Amino acid sequence: MLGKILARYVLPAWPLLVLVVVFQLGQSIASLALPTLNADIIDKGVVTGDIDYIWRTGGVMLLVSLLQVVCSLIAVYFGSRLAMGMGRNLRAALFHRVVTFSQLSAASTPSS
Repeated sequence: MLGKILARYVLPAWPLLVLVVVFQLGQSIASLALPTLNADIIDKGVVTGDIDYIWRTGGVMLLVSLLQVVCSLIAVYFGSRLAMGMGRNLRAALFHRVVTFSQLSAASTPSS
C-alpha cells in the first residue's frame, strides 16, 4: 500500500527528489572533507611551522564550509517543496475520496 502511495505521489515530482539527493550528497561530501583539511593543517602547517600553508588551507576550509551551508539550504528548500506538494496532493485525494463516500451514502438512502 505504501508503495502505491509513493509511486502515485512522489514519482511525478522525481526532479525535486533528485535535487534533494544531489544537494544532500554535496553537503555530506563537504562535511567529510573538513576533518581531512584540518588534519592537513596540523600535519603540514603546524608541525613544520608553515604559516602560509595554514592560511591557505584555512581559506579552503572556509570555502568548503560555505559550500556545505549553501548545499544544505538548497536541499532543505527543495525538500520542503517536495513535502508540501506531496502533502497537498494527498490531502486533495483524501478529500475527494471522502466526498465520494457521502455521495454514495446519499444515493443509497431511500427518499421518503
